Amino acid sequence: MTKAAALLLAGSLVLAACASDEEPSGGSAGGGGTGADEELKIGLAYDAIGRGDRSFNDSAFAGAEAAVKEFGGEYREVTPNEDGSDRAELLAQLAEEGYNPVIAVGFAYDETIAEVAADFPDTTFAQVDGANALPDGTSKGDNVTGLLFAAEEGSFLAGAAAALKSESGSIGFIGGQDVQLIQTFQAGYEAGARAVNPNIQILAEYLSPAGDFSGFNDPARAQLLAEGMYTAGADIVFQVAGGSGTGVFQAAAAAGKRAIGVDSDQYNTVDDPALQAVIMTSMLKRVDNAVLAFVGDYVDGTVEGGSDNLYDLESDGVGLATSGGFIEDIQADIDALRQQIIDGEIEVPTTP
Repeated sequence: MTKAAALLLAGSLVLAACASDEEPSGGSAGGGGTGADEELKIGLAYDAIGRGDRSFNDSAFAGAEAAVKEFGGEYREVTPNEDGSDRAELLAQLAEEGYNPVIAVGFAYDETIAEVAADFPDTTFAQVDGANALPDGTSKGDNVTGLLFAAEEGSFLAGAAAALKSESGSIGFIGGQDVQLIQTFQAGYEAGARAVNPNIQILAEYLSPAGDFSGFNDPARAQLLAEGMYTAGADIVFQVAGGSGTGVFQAAAAAGKRAIGVDSDQYNTVDDPALQAVIMTSMLKRVDNAVLAFVGDYVDGTVEGGSDNLYDLESDGVGLATSGGFIEDIQADIDALRQQIIDGEIEVPTTP
């Protein structure tokens, strides 16, 4: 983790808004632990939607792109079909074509990465938002590393910011899918808000149930849910919904209210100034730095397979964006809460 910790502090997130290019990309050069005559070849298997979501997938892409710039080589991107039924096939395809390491982006690969990793024991795998251990406690494989984030810690700060800035005493949360991972964001958000204002009203909705990934690509439904929350009195809504988040921003702009982005600094990823103006802050989950750090460990030959790398507030793996200056007046409060979490004075829950 020493390499990971060092790289986690380096580099800024540069997002790409264009569609996923599934052909190999990048420069040409050898790289450290890959061998003097071997070129680094990173395989990147996206979550639903793929590159262009201006959030989660784009952050992973930025990490792969930064790794190629630093270590040379190339990357290849693949995106699952609409129902995600080809996830295992995509991972196997990358491994068969000699891409190593192969990075699966998202918890949806939980059911497939262990099987594929067992078929390709000489390939190094990583899963963003997926622990090495399966639900029954068994390992996904000695060649699989989990890249995990203390999303509840960053979301706690987002909730505190929302409560500090709310004028109505009512805020909202919209999740893409009703699963444990997204509930972790909700838990932290609600805890942070109530730490500031125990009486605050918090409205919470999910776009799709567990097993249905459509909630991460349904901005129209997200807009309707957000409109309902704003009409009900909420003046700030935190969206953890991937590509659906744009709908929340559109609802906020129409209502003259505020919203909170997720994963990337979404103030800097939207094109419309009207949407940019309503993004009060974003809960940063530095997938880009985690991917860069993991690839750096791979190049150095220091990957510890069969384990997890955790990125939290202390390592700047999660946090709050300050673009736009909307939370400048409460920054001292946010910084104090951040330090209390790091010091263990505040224990953030992971379930709502």
